[in-house]
Amino acid sequence: MAFSLRSVGAALFLLTPAALLTQSLAQPAHSPTTPAAAQPLLPSSFAGWTAVAPPQTGTGPETADQANADVLKEYGVKDFAIGEYNRGGHHLTLNARRFVDATGAYGAFTFYRRPGMHAEDIGKGAASDGNEVLFWNGSTLIDAVFENASLGASTGAGSEACAPVASGETCIPVVSTKAALKELAAAIPPATGSEGVPPSLPHYLPAKALEGSSVRYSIGPAAYARTGGVLPPELIDFSRDAEAVTAQYAARDGKGTLTVLEYPTPQIAIGRAKAIDEQLKQGVVAGGNATALGVYRSGPLVAITSGNFSTNEAQALLASVRYEAEVTWNHPEGYVSEVSKAAKLLLGILYLTAILGTASILLGLFLGGGRALVRRLRGKPVSTLNDDEFITLNL
Repeated sequence: MAFSLRSVGAALFLLTPAALLTQSLAQPAHSPTTPAAAQPLLPSSFAGWTAVAPPQTGTGPETADQANADVLKEYGVKDFAIGEYNRGGHHLTLNARRFVDATGAYGAFTFYRRPGMHAEDIGKGAASDGNEVLFWNGSTLIDAVFENASLGASTGAGSEACAPVASGETCIPVVSTKAALKELAAAIPPATGSEGVPPSLPHYLPAKALEGSSVRYSIGPAAYARTGGVLPPELIDFSRDAEAVTAQYAARDGKGTLTVLEYPTPQIAIGRAKAIDEQLKQGVVAGGNATALGVYRSGPLVAITSGNFSTNEAQALLASVRYEAEVTWNHPEGYVSEVSKAAKLLLGILYLTAILGTASILLGLFLGGGRALVRRLRGKPVSTLNDDEFITLNL
């Protein structure tokens, strides 16, 4: 039996690579797909809109937007495309900017979105103002400007209410304009894997009394300072991979600002919270009520209130910023903690060990038992240990 078990082990050792090779060969070969970076940012046509000429393309933040090149560099812009389109005598200009991931696209969306723009349901997030629509999807930000049309306010589902146009021109139905932009959003090259995951920090902003169009997300000092950040950028210390989101809230005596910072570890957040609190006491933030100033830390998050909050309003807002280790945003599979991942890995190892052990025992019983049965039928002892036969040379 010992000989049989050793034989089984050797057989498994030889069969396992063969089985893996057979499985890999049996899998259907996937045709190579074009990487997202190689796909054009803008289509030649969509929803009746046709490009007048090939789009103007380029790379680098300086050519994408020279005035805000430092901001686009922080968000990680990769390339851009500007296209001109016509439809029934109307004109549309599209400015597409692609970033390294969805974090950059979302951050740039909040940077270019102007206060007072109306939220729209296009792509992952959109805002409109008159004849301009700004939306993002995947890792791409699109700025659409209609020459003689706007999204406007439709009169209901299926409405053919027309957007304002110049005298003597055919109007473009409002519903058709929205549908066209939705079709364009679906045609944008998708961001896969971790590149398509948006930042979770904006999720921590309390929804009550929040002015949605005032939300600004920054991952660098240039974007933070240019979007009206109340703290000195050096005090936040973006060199520690900090993220910042700011928003305006309605208060009893006006408006107040909530700033939420996120750091890689709670230890860094503790140090930054202490430094910010000391600077607030020294008057680093000008304007607003002194009673509105407050600092609160929760895990790796640091929340700061300023502006025209009352003491109670500031404390209530700070208390509503709570770090949750399992918070997710747009994660269809849900958040999976590192502990859960380790537990699943260990369970997988145990299951595999049990399967291989069971297979070894069954194979041992089959091969060893079969050999013992054959020896028994031949009139020999079941085990070779009890075999009286031996070879002699008769010298």
